Amino acid sequence: MRIVFAGTPEFAVESLAILHNSNHEIIAVYCQPDRPKGRGKVLTACPVKLYAEENNLLVIQPEDFSNKQNQKEFTSLKPDVMIVAAYGQILPINALQTPKFGCINIHASLLPRWRGAAPIERAILSGDKETGISIMQMDEGLDTGDILLEKKCTISNHETAKTLHQTLSNIGANAILDTLNMLPTLKARPQQNHDVTYAEKVTKDEAQIDWHQSAEQISRVIRAFNPRPIAYTNAIAKQFKNRVLRIVEAEVVNRQTTNSPGEVIKFDKDICYVATCRGVINLKKVQLSGKKETSIKDFNNAYQLIKLN
Repeated sequence: MRIVFAGTPEFAVESLAILHNSNHEIIAVYCQPDRPKGRGKVLTACPVKLYAEENNLLVIQPEDFSNKQNQKEFTSLKPDVMIVAAYGQILPINALQTPKFGCINIHASLLPRWRGAAPIERAILSGDKETGISIMQMDEGLDTGDILLEKKCTISNHETAKTLHQTLSNIGANAILDTLNMLPTLKARPQQNHDVTYAEKVTKDEAQIDWHQSAEQISRVIRAFNPRPIAYTNAIAKQFKNRVLRIVEAEVVNRQTTNSPGEVIKFDKDICYVATCRGVINLKKVQLSGKKETSIKDFNNAYQLIKLN
């Protein structure tokens, strides 16, 4: 098939790569325009563009896909199908109808659960035990189209957004190739609208730890916001000068406590136990603002006292 691929972040790269190395033809790659990044605000290409250029694929980066000239350019490509994976733009109705087999989306949840921008983070935050990839025939709604193929995977108690992202990226790549190879005979099924949940985009404010939550819920926050934006708390001990302490990794400790939420109840060697409203969290990897990420053992060696809020 003649494929137009549309995607932007790292999640989409594996799908683009597997299609590029298949017997299908990638005729163009759409991605978001280069954006300023880092402290220096250097204009930076997205991961999908980097892969496409390394493999001599045509790259198209419209600021607004719905612009008439951009739509005309898309139509002129005469694609059999458009594959979409975290592209970041809404496709107009005529774009959805242009390819022979329409536009097909690789979505990182078991639809209709977690439609929207942040399905991976929301699944972890909610304590879901299962998620997966939905290959969906796109329509005008937000992740409302019929399901062509579904692949499931479990979410462990140690899963982070980073590790789940990698797992689902791999599953999605294999699932989209299977879908294309079976497309003429696949029968799509409608989504069950009574099971709908929405995955709103995550915000930095959500990453601030509330020690009045349970140890289990705090663990989910830490795992859901790794690698971005990283869960954080305020370190209020005198030597920290009220600096932010990011918590990269932690574990739930099987013990109860009557200490106040946020109180450090043990700080020794490779242990930093913090009380919550129900249960205890042991910090494993942290990052003090302005410093590098470090193990709690090295952090403990550097500081003799820690207080949190």
